[in-house]
Amino acid sequence: MKIIKDIKEMQNLSKNLKKDKSIGFVATMGFLHEGHLSLAHQAKEQNDVVVMSIFVNPLQFAEGEDFNTYPRDRKRDEKLAEEAGVDILFFPSPEEMYPENFQTHINVEKLTQVLEGASRPLFFKGVTTVVCKLFNAVKPIRAYFGEKDAQQLIVIKKMVEDLNMDVEIVPMPIIREYDELAMSSRNKYLNPEERKSAVSLYKALKKAKQMIDDKIFDTKIIIQNMEKIISSYPFTHIDYISINHISNLKSLKYIEIGKTLISLAVFVGKTRLIDNIWI
Repeated sequence: MKIIKDIKEMQNLSKNLKKDKSIGFVATMGFLHEGHLSLAHQAKEQNDVVVMSIFVNPLQFAEGEDFNTYPRDRKRDEKLAEEAGVDILFFPSPEEMYPENFQTHINVEKLTQVLEGASRPLFFKGVTTVVCKLFNAVKPIRAYFGEKDAQQLIVIKKMVEDLNMDVEIVPMPIIREYDELAMSSRNKYLNPEERKSAVSLYKALKKAKQMIDDKIFDTKIIIQNMEKIISSYPFTHIDYISINHISNLKSLKYIEIGKTLISLAVFVGKTRLIDNIWI
């Protein structure tokens, strides 16, 4: 596995590789888990070369968020990436990505004003800017993103569509832990008691799915039932529970089968967790 830190070196290597090979790309912030590795495995199946980036992006963290404490373990990440079949690990520094006098940002507008965008107003401008820069460095044929970050996936697909980027976005299913908690690098923040309460997110989502299977389509009633489940667990504080159309993220009064995203963000202790299901 080759490790690259320099953007120009990454660009030059990708140019040469693309003459006769396909490049699959996985963008991460490191502290890898099975969710990340599932993306790498799929990229390996569908492409000749797999590039994974590890970059904790300062632009998507607001003041007071966990940029400085975000979990990092470079040696562990290198080992896991190599075992997953990654061919090139792109490891740029913040100074390399955002040199002095950096002034340009990418902003998808309406899709970023709800859900995560409402709670974290700087987040998506940071995401789309860094993903655009990574695409320009790696030049992939395909890029793989997990459905756990559902809104992020929708926003990136819109950016690619609107800016005519020559890359296929491949969605990948959520990978869950033994207790059905969605895998996340932030799960390590949870103490044992908080971890027991974190299962409330998926229990609430399963309740929503059960209600829909029982032909209850009123989203207000569904959300009320989800709130009851989460609030019954200690250490939980709901940031939002929302039911939206998957294409435009507009709030729905009634479930539309095949077109609905149910998502939530919940603080468990001080740790903010997200999860979702697609209906």
